[in-house]
Amino acid sequence: MRQVYEARHSHWPAVGWLPRLGLVTDGFATRAIHAGQQFDPTTGAIIPPVYLTSTFVQDGIGNLRNGYEYGRGGNPTRDALQTQLAALEGGARAFSFASGLAAEDAVLRATLRPGDHVVLGADAYGGTNRLITSVYGAWGVRLTTVELGDADAVRAALSTESTRLLWIESPSNPLMKISDIPQLARLAHEAGALAVIDNTFASPALQQPIALGADVVVHSTTKYLGGHSDLIGGAVVIAPGRGELEQSIGFQQFAVGAVSAPFDAFLTIRGIKTLELRMRQHSANAQTVAEALEEHPKVERVYYPGLASHPGHELAARQMSGFGGMLSVALAGGEASARRFSESTRIFQLAESLGGVESLVGYPSVMSHASLRGTPLAVPENVVRLSVGIESAEDLVADLLAALERL
Repeated sequence: MRQVYEARHSHWPAVGWLPRLGLVTDGFATRAIHAGQQFDPTTGAIIPPVYLTSTFVQDGIGNLRNGYEYGRGGNPTRDALQTQLAALEGGARAFSFASGLAAEDAVLRATLRPGDHVVLGADAYGGTNRLITSVYGAWGVRLTTVELGDADAVRAALSTESTRLLWIESPSNPLMKISDIPQLARLAHEAGALAVIDNTFASPALQQPIALGADVVVHSTTKYLGGHSDLIGGAVVIAPGRGELEQSIGFQQFAVGAVSAPFDAFLTIRGIKTLELRMRQHSANAQTVAEALEEHPKVERVYYPGLASHPGHELAARQMSGFGGMLSVALAGGEASARRFSESTRIFQLAESLGGVESLVGYPSVMSHASLRGTPLAVPENVVRLSVGIESAEDLVADLLAALERL
């Protein structure tokens, strides 16, 4: 069955397939707009059609038109997005999924077997930790969490027999720790493991993990890639030279079926076309907000790599082209102040998720990282996470300062 699957999905476009524009030699914004986005040859429509179809008519039994058979196995709109994603990250191939966790699950399924070992950053998204411990733990997969800034600790954790993956977030969620991606990738490879980077917070507009040594990049496309809080999606991008892994991820996408729907793929494509512009504004606004909050007497600490006081500032400046739109704030008044602050803003809306054009505030301890409460990895209860949108920076600062005054 796997051989049949591979034969029927040879139509997948890779970076080298891109016509005229969208090649990796083009600038980022050019690739974001043109990769996989050929005009419709029938009508000349500048925007490719959205293929809202579940199946495709065959020219005789087993004679597929351009390799398309059934929507789970392939769809032209999803393929266009996958081409776009691979071009943005400098990958050999990309795969689009129904959610970020579905994308992560595909990586884990493709690379792990019972008894295998994963090393994960101690400050990682709670859902990733939950997936590995609560789902794969029952299958015998073992997890070690480690401070990724401690090279000796990472090396020791990787020395565990049957280590297959080093899973990295940089910046991390929610404490905005910056990891040395080239160093960590080298440590993973020395141990015979793959380096997987969750690039959701930075987006490919600000950070290119494959160029820094990563083997696999994962995204929640729900966030900055989609950018408008109107879709759920995920992506996996594979570095060049990993053909077997490409086939394994592609088979997981086909066989398990957690694919992105055509319209969600279209919305992601549309969002990506303005990604570079949006990330510039997100970064500029977050920098303004971080500087305004850093010296406030009711703020204990601001976690933002754009601040010179951030321990990862210089490293972030080397491996990122901007510091992003995410920051977290520790309130001096403890849990009560953090909760009150989260519920007191006007422009910043209390909600899960991040990366949209609108500003959001979240309380990680009982929201995004609730699964870690009561464990050594729990997020401090005085920490509030801010997803800084692209509204007027002056309005955002005024909103936050007013909320602080209410404490």
